[in-house]
Amino acid sequence: MRALVTGGAGFIGSHLIDRLVARGDTVVALDNLSSGKLEFIQSHLDAGTVTHIQGDVTDFNAVLGAMKGIDCVFHLAANPDIRLGTRITDTDLKQGTLATYNIVEAMRRCEVKKIAFASSSVVYGEDAPLPTPENHGPCMPISLYGASKQAGEGLISSWVGTFGLQAWIFRFANIIGTRGTHGVIFDFIHKLKADPSRLEVLGNGLQEKSYMEVEDCVNGILHVMQQTDEPLNLFNLGSHDTASVRRIAEIVVEETGCHDAAIEYTGGDRGWAGDIPRAMLGIDKMMSTGYDVRFNSEAAIRHTAKALIQEIGINKEMNI
Repeated sequence: MRALVTGGAGFIGSHLIDRLVARGDTVVALDNLSSGKLEFIQSHLDAGTVTHIQGDVTDFNAVLGAMKGIDCVFHLAANPDIRLGTRITDTDLKQGTLATYNIVEAMRRCEVKKIAFASSSVVYGEDAPLPTPENHGPCMPISLYGASKQAGEGLISSWVGTFGLQAWIFRFANIIGTRGTHGVIFDFIHKLKADPSRLEVLGNGLQEKSYMEVEDCVNGILHVMQQTDEPLNLFNLGSHDTASVRRIAEIVVEETGCHDAAIEYTGGDRGWAGDIPRAMLGIDKMMSTGYDVRFNSEAAIRHTAKALIQEIGINKEMNI
């Protein structure tokens, strides 16, 4: 199979490419490198199994050029900074909704029929039952990022119904792991690197969510796609439990060796406007396909903290 991975040099995209190449696929990675890094996929580029196109999913001509000869699209590219949308309010409209339109329209023109889309638990909003099943509705997101993901789902669903695409929509929990370039664990490590004596935590620390390790995530994507064949397939991908931001802060302090760091909370029940204080996905449907995760939330958090500390170059023996 020849696959197109948007955001292919990024955090999740590069791990997905590892798995696609391992099973014998050839891959085109479309990435503008705004947050992705070529070093994540360099070995595949050197081996000739992956071709990188430096282009932006907001540029229709770039998307159209990358789409030629493709059998399946994995659309992962999006704005990685949810908080950015509160300051520049068309960020998610352009990098989410309009970018997804470019993808499905280029698929129509190039007669590409299969797409997997990285959506998010945030489409459910903050009043959903926990754990949240896929059939919960109506979905009422409270962030601009969530609105763009819901709009992307709608575009893909309409292209399935109108133009005969086949789609897999995956609503992710918080995905963490090696090669992370943003997120709460990444931020905490950098804060402690800058000042080992204190760690500022946005909100009251009681925010509680599911966390899924990135290799569990990409393995889940490929497993579900192999096991399902409806025109439109919708799945939550997550773990069995949740972890609080307070516990994440404690784990990062432990793993960095900054045991004397004071954990300071800014207050309030959420970290920023549009943040959902509590979220947990129902994963019964995922498990019904025969797939389960290796890591639950706390184990995934500790695994990620250890990996990112090494990647960032913190020396524990020197106490940062």
